[in-house]
Amino acid sequence: MEEEPQLAAYRDLLAHYVAQSSEPNMEECEQLSEYLHEHGVSPDDLVELHLDALKQIVINPDRVILRSIDFLIKMMSGYGRDYREHQALKNRQKLLDTEIDVAAEVQKALLEGKVPSCSFADIGAVSVPAKKMSGDYYRIVNDGKRLAVTIADIVGKGIPAAMCMSMIKYAMDSLPENKSGAPSAILSSLNRVVERNVDPSMFITMFYSVYDPETHIFSNSSAGHEPGFYYSARENRFVDLEARGLSLGLTPESKYREWARKIWPGDMIFLLTDGVTEIRKDHDFIERKQIVEIIRKSMHLPASRLVRHVMYELKKMQKCSFTDDFTFIAMKF
Repeated sequence: MEEEPQLAAYRDLLAHYVAQSSEPNMEECEQLSEYLHEHGVSPDDLVELHLDALKQIVINPDRVILRSIDFLIKMMSGYGRDYREHQALKNRQKLLDTEIDVAAEVQKALLEGKVPSCSFADIGAVSVPAKKMSGDYYRIVNDGKRLAVTIADIVGKGIPAAMCMSMIKYAMDSLPENKSGAPSAILSSLNRVVERNVDPSMFITMFYSVYDPETHIFSNSSAGHEPGFYYSARENRFVDLEARGLSLGLTPESKYREWARKIWPGDMIFLLTDGVTEIRKDHDFIERKQIVEIIRKSMHLPASRLVRHVMYELKKMQKCSFTDDFTFIAMKF
């Protein structure tokens, strides 16, 4: 009968070690260990392999040693079973991780926001998921007549939130009101879609806004979303953008109020998700005025650099990581 290759390799290494008084070659041990692992040799199999190899290299092995190893084999049987179950779980986890990576790439391609060219505004946007898949979404559309900007956040994380946000993206694209509808009408239509199609345990916050370059009016409605900032160049001050209203999906009868303001040259609008305002510093959430201070220091930058500068500064406060999805949009008029 042909000898098992792993037994031969183990026997030769064991014989070499027994014959020598020096320490074994650790590189050879590690290589053999990797080889045995790749061939599915479990801990209890390894002990039995050791016993078989010992019987081949020692003519008359001590009976006590053989009995003790035989006892160890019996004791290791439970460990071996747990080991095999653990390996099976690891293999399933690897498969799941691979599938999640693929899903994350698909989601990124579906939801990746694009910043359109715009003659009347300088726009920058950055969105960073806390994990592989994001529950944030933003959409910026310039159809030549008006600029529509949406920012949304799923209350929840992981794959369910990502799938829900993908549904919102396609609902947004298919709404006929998108071309000329008011922000309040858009949110009312989306609310009915979410209420019918999303699990009751999940809901969505959204800020929808429209800027008319002819009238210079910026109008917006909010469905429970984190308020953004408006910077008045004439007054050199920041104020919160009005943002009240029920989150999408809570009740089909929700109505949304609309606000409007005149935009002057030099004014700026900043939109964000709660991943920005819930940054922690020294175990406490930062205050909105701290975010304003960071924005002020980078207001001279182009919008695309401004948003990234703000992101890096906030990320540093939280030891270079985000615990929630982070989305930040800047519009300079």
